[in-house]
Amino acid sequence: MEDKIIKIENSFSQNFSVGWFLARRDIKHANKWTTSLIIFVMTLTFLNLIVVSGILIGLIQGSEDAAKKYAIGDMIVSSFLNRSAIEQTPKVEEIVKTIPGYRDHTVRYTGAVTVSSNYRETIRPGDKVDEMGAILMGIDPTQEEKFSGISKFVIRGEYLKDTDQDSILIGKNLLYEFTPIEAPGFQTLKNISIGQRVKITVGNNSKEYFIKGILGSKVDEFDTSVVAVASEVRKLTGRTDLNAGTIAIQLLPGTDPVFARDFLLKSGVGEYARVQTAEEAFPKFLKDIKATFEILGTAISGIGLVVASITIFIVIFVNAITSRRYIGILKGIGINQKAILYSYMYQAFIYASFGIIFGMMLIFFLIKPYFAAHPINFPFSDGILVATMSGSLFRAVVLLVTTIIAGYIPARIVIKQNTLSAILGR
Repeated sequence: MEDKIIKIENSFSQNFSVGWFLARRDIKHANKWTTSLIIFVMTLTFLNLIVVSGILIGLIQGSEDAAKKYAIGDMIVSSFLNRSAIEQTPKVEEIVKTIPGYRDHTVRYTGAVTVSSNYRETIRPGDKVDEMGAILMGIDPTQEEKFSGISKFVIRGEYLKDTDQDSILIGKNLLYEFTPIEAPGFQTLKNISIGQRVKITVGNNSKEYFIKGILGSKVDEFDTSVVAVASEVRKLTGRTDLNAGTIAIQLLPGTDPVFARDFLLKSGVGEYARVQTAEEAFPKFLKDIKATFEILGTAISGIGLVVASITIFIVIFVNAITSRRYIGILKGIGINQKAILYSYMYQAFIYASFGIIFGMMLIFFLIKPYFAAHPINFPFSDGILVATMSGSLFRAVVLLVTTIIAGYIPARIVIKQNTLSAILGR
């Protein structure tokens, strides 16, 4: 009978309840400023776990989102790698319009060209001609504006009209003013201004155009291209058909791009061109950079996690050391040492929990919405904060487990001390 009573007193549930009571009592009577500071440190630690990697990934995610919204769409039809254009483009365009969930599309004609700016000047022997290779993109100005709103990216000058047969837009990355790089094999155009004439050459065909505007979109498809009216591009590149380089497609919200892709393939579009979702069309190097940044962010966040663990270790250790006599008395009156140990682990759990709760509120109700409304102005993208609930919960569990372990170790060291020595303060 006596053994049964001892077992009941030392049961897990009993120790759990007593430990919880002691933890609440200790926190309730602790210095409020000290408690607030510990919770503040835990909040910053949790923010560090989410925000650092979130911003690094968001730097690339912002670039991908912009490319998807303005250039690629939800899916894209492009020429085969061994072909210069989409075969039977008018037929493919009609099929595109029948996609369930279709919203809009734009047809773009492309070709490789040489752009010269000082071709009218006399070049001295040995001087380099101010010219560079670029991609010429032909668009229907009205259709493209409806699809991507490209006119808002004109940072200088004006957008094209359907009748602008002798004018072009030029991407800022082609200009030395915006990309001041001088390196072997890489050249940009110097001293370019609105209204200036440039010569565009494709093979044996050349024509002069006025620069009507400069594009600055942080989307490579626009910023590294010369944009002209589609009919001019077809003439300059010698295309007598209507076969285009790409067809970018937007779908209605909620439409599955994979379903739309499969619909086009079943409709026979795969015989004439490649059909890809936006995710499939993103370059592999972007995905690799995102994965690298995620690893880098996790490593940096890990340092913060170690700092938080050390902080909790010190707090619990100091608290336990200063309470040795109190711990000795508790053990002397029959409180199981596991209950006392649990009480310090609960304290660490409570500190971490409040830090996580405040951190979650800050991330999803303040920081993430703020970055969505005011992206970070990186040179090549508008950076956002990438933070998912599932990823945040995983990091919260990691922080909780780490914190509990950090609270367990120092408490166990102190609690293992001889009861009489603890009471006497020796």
